[in-house]
Amino acid sequence: MEETKKLNFLEEIIEEDLRSGKVDSVMTRFPPEPNGYLHLGHAKSLCINFGLAEKYGGKTNLRYDDTNPTKEDTEYVDAIKEDIRWMGFHWDKELYASDYFDQLYEWAEDLVKRGLAAIRCYTGSSTLPITVQATSGASIRCMISPTVSATP
Repeated sequence: MEETKKLNFLEEIIEEDLRSGKVDSVMTRFPPEPNGYLHLGHAKSLCINFGLAEKYGGKTNLRYDDTNPTKEDTEYVDAIKEDIRWMGFHWDKELYASDYFDQLYEWAEDLVKRGLAAIRCYTGSSTLPITVQATSGASIRCMISPTVSATP
């Protein structure tokens, strides 16, 4: 007697979204940081993302999370591509998060202006977030947060 394979939670979501018409195709992405070689965790992510796209006739984009230029190197970009090919996967588009920085900045600025987000900053001397409207050259690290959680 052949046992039917139960769907995992990702397959259940995909199949429901396809069945309901919420989406008409599957698009996944593999987002490595180009600051080192791939490891076992990356291999798992590759199998999930490329495997689901393949199973449902979709595509996978290779989208580098190149947000830390001091640690990134083309050596790692090339090695990542080589490893993906070695595992038998083929991506649709090769993209870089930095390609979207201007657009992301505009969206963040718009959310702050509309009161839907706040800028939360952390100084080296304080672990408590502070809300600022502008910086005066001080060394601070900021992140955009939804206004519902912007109060410290």
